[in-house]
Amino acid sequence: MSTVIDWEDAFSNGAYIDGAAEYPPRWEQAAQAFRAGASMRADIAYGDQPRERYDLFLPDAMPRGLVVFVHGGYWLKFDKSYWSHLAAGPVAQGWAVALPSYTLAPEARITQITGQIAHAIAHARAEVAGPICLIGHSAGGHLVTRMVCEDTPLPHSIRGRIAHVMSISGLHDLRPLLHTQMNAELGLSEETARRESPALHSPPMDIAVTAWVGGHERPEFLRQSALLREAWARKGCAARLHVADGLHHFNVIDGLARPDSALTQTVLAQLPPLA
Repeated sequence: MSTVIDWEDAFSNGAYIDGAAEYPPRWEQAAQAFRAGASMRADIAYGDQPRERYDLFLPDAMPRGLVVFVHGGYWLKFDKSYWSHLAAGPVAQGWAVALPSYTLAPEARITQITGQIAHAIAHARAEVAGPICLIGHSAGGHLVTRMVCEDTPLPHSIRGRIAHVMSISGLHDLRPLLHTQMNAELGLSEETARRESPALHSPPMDIAVTAWVGGHERPEFLRQSALLREAWARKGCAARLHVADGLHHFNVIDGLARPDSALTQTVLAQLPPLA
């Protein structure tokens, strides 16, 4: 792939967002406030590694099913504790929400992280019956779409329960990352970048897929979302693209904290209705 494009700049979200440094502490504060009043089971182990843990947030009544939210941070930053408040919208609508952490690069390669997310989903689905929706933001968008590729690490019995996958500002073609400084920590090769790129895989034919992206995102993130929709829709997947006007990479996820937001409603509209 040509290096004429400044790929370092293409993936620099914070440099183009006013007050970017204020967002992580704001997320952390909102997450702590939500946890204080939520019905939850914290730090459920899905493996032996220190970060192989997830929090499970529960509605007041029997859950209608399971939503799994996978966080971003270029596979390099953050953990589940920053995002608890994003469970609020689905929980208010009657869904259980699992938020996993995973081992970060460079301690883990992306292939290993993909396997960890599969293990987290497998563990959580045994705790909550019903349909499953996978949501991921940024690198998390990569991880959730990777779960439904033809070579998914998920067992077939779990894949059959997945009704909707939503990638929010996701990364679906990892090859440009080979030309960034962060690849010193990610450790991608040409071969692994291709293997771990969902847009280069065959898609699911029986699962709804939504690529959701902010209208004020960096052009590369708009391209990545459009690429997934086009590549998978051309192969017969029920994939669609939604560009959220006026939103950027850091606030495009905010709607998940509200049960009546367009984002939450779109997530749940693709799931089976309550019997």
